[in-house]
Amino acid sequence: MRRDEDEGRRQFSEYFAARREAVRHTAYLICGDWHWADDLTQAAFIRVATAWHRIRDPQAVDAFVRTCLVRTYLSETRRVWRRRERSVAQMPDQASGNDDAESATRRVLFAQALRQVPPRQRVTLVCRFYQGLDVAETAAALGCSEGTVKDR
Repeated sequence: MRRDEDEGRRQFSEYFAARREAVRHTAYLICGDWHWADDLTQAAFIRVATAWHRIRDPQAVDAFVRTCLVRTYLSETRRVWRRRERSVAQMPDQASGNDDAESATRRVLFAQALRQVPPRQRVTLVCRFYQGLDVAETAAALGCSEGTVKDR
């Protein structure tokens, strides 16, 4: 039993190290704030860690993390204290020096446009066009029907 637990911890640690930055970036695209993205990423990985021993299909881990991330985000957008927070006019992270000005401007405009979209539509856009999920996978991550995904 102890050996299985140690092996599970090792597997989770490897998965976490390999996927942390990608999940954090997805969280940022969804919420538009690096600090909140860190919180969402942490909450998603905590849920995955607690359920790691029940995961039977290693190919399903990414989908499970995505679902945890999306549901945590949508749950937090419903909280009153989260709605009272104000976004700042300027993004805290600056584009790296090797990017050309046009692509940096496009990234900023894209992030600003995402912040204007309601939370569930924002998640739909990120899942469909950033992560490249099809309608069925997006519906599964959001916990809604495929028709609802198409309407957004």
